[in-house]
Amino acid sequence: MSSGENSFQPAPFLLLVGIPVASVLLLVQCLRWHCPRWLRASWKLDRQVEPVPHPTPLPEDESPHQGPSAALSEMAAFYQELHTPTQGQTVTRLLMHKLLVFAAREVDHRGGCLILRDTGISLLIPPGAVALGRQERVSLVLVWDLSDGPKLSRAQGLVSPVVACGPHGTSFLKPCTLTFKHCAQVPSHAHAYSSNTNLLDAKKDWKPLGKRDIHTSLDECRIQLSHFSLYTCVLEAPKVQEARKWLQLAVFCSPLAPGQTHLQLRVYFLNNTPCALQWALTNEQPHGGRLRGPCQLFDFTGARGDQCLKLKYISEGWENVDDSSCQVIPHLHIWHGKCPFRSFCFRRKAANENEDCSALANEIIVTMHTFQDGLETKYMEILRFQASEEEAWAAPPPVAQAPPCNRLPPELFKQLQMLLEPDSITGNDWRRLASHLGLCGMKIRFLSCQSSPAAAILELFEEQNGSLQELHYLMTLMERLDCASAIQSYMGSPAPIRMGAWKNQGLELDVKL
Repeated sequence: MSSGENSFQPAPFLLLVGIPVASVLLLVQCLRWHCPRWLRASWKLDRQVEPVPHPTPLPEDESPHQGPSAALSEMAAFYQELHTPTQGQTVTRLLMHKLLVFAAREVDHRGGCLILRDTGISLLIPPGAVALGRQERVSLVLVWDLSDGPKLSRAQGLVSPVVACGPHGTSFLKPCTLTFKHCAQVPSHAHAYSSNTNLLDAKKDWKPLGKRDIHTSLDECRIQLSHFSLYTCVLEAPKVQEARKWLQLAVFCSPLAPGQTHLQLRVYFLNNTPCALQWALTNEQPHGGRLRGPCQLFDFTGARGDQCLKLKYISEGWENVDDSSCQVIPHLHIWHGKCPFRSFCFRRKAANENEDCSALANEIIVTMHTFQDGLETKYMEILRFQASEEEAWAAPPPVAQAPPCNRLPPELFKQLQMLLEPDSITGNDWRRLASHLGLCGMKIRFLSCQSSPAAAILELFEEQNGSLQELHYLMTLMERLDCASAIQSYMGSPAPIRMGAWKNQGLELDVKL
């Protein structure tokens, strides 16, 4: 035998030993993955050592990533629905446990406008904000989820809604204009805040905006937006001044039906903004509650006590079911804009043998006083309520309070004013628009004495909650294609309306004049 044959050869030896060892290790690893309980039991018997605990295995039909993927899919569906064009409609919907009011549309280089009906909220994308040849989907959202608002101190008050412009982070070639209402008594005390976060982010990072791009009027806040995010207004008064805001007191109840033994009355303490009243109307729909009479204004201060609602008078034949005739609303619930309400429940009295209360109980009259604690002798509002079985409840009762206006975009208003102001030989100017709105000759002559008749008739159109689609249709009927083209650049596809609707509103316009 040669010396080469007797020498040790490592390569065959490694193959001979390494393959079985590797197979054993692989088998042990597989056992650890698929049979953790058997393996832990064998280790415990052999070594008497407490094994390291392993995570509980998921059921066979559940994958490890099912939870996160489901959450991501829900979020994707949430944002997709918010940004899907609503064809000029305002949608109210509960999405991801948030009650939202929103509208969406596509915008090109001609710009456009989004208006949330009956809320006083609008978003203007000016012409040239989107590059030529591109289209952007934009959305405007009123957030009725109170948890999305800023965290306020006792000195700060919420005086406007939380509004989201989307998609979040979108920027344009020109600044866009967001407009919404506020209820601060001193406009300079209303400070705009922004949260550069998504609507579904759990933590909102609210910070004050600079005053350079913000204009605050008597009841309106207008912000020039460089990008889209969340916005609101917070009341912050200097230390030497007292912070105050306007409330609206709204009384709701269900119909008084014959034979009904109980009736509940609810009083809401709302910010004096259109969207706050719309929230109360939406909240009352499931209970069949309807607004009783016009809302009353209340001067609410930030440095005073809780709000008291005291029952002062009930008509004969009825009695108060509650133990107390006075309800208290915590100061911060109103000051921080949480839209609280308090209720009284009344019951028909049982008729005595010597007294017939049936006729008296066919209607109910209630008087309540409301005031801030400590200011009863200085300032107090009196709330009166009356309902009877004979009332026609088939339709909501008329309310003397003027409905919120759908404001035209300021740039469009000025453009239409300039186009309609000059007198035309054929009368195809502001006078024709007034005629289409149902105004008679005497009222048109009265408008001609105004400094700007075109502005006056456009303001009347706004006060009747006229939409851009309706105004576009009227201009098309008037054959004022220049005005129709200007309106078209601020809206999507126009929706035709029946002219009879505006003829029926002619009387209302006459009354306003």
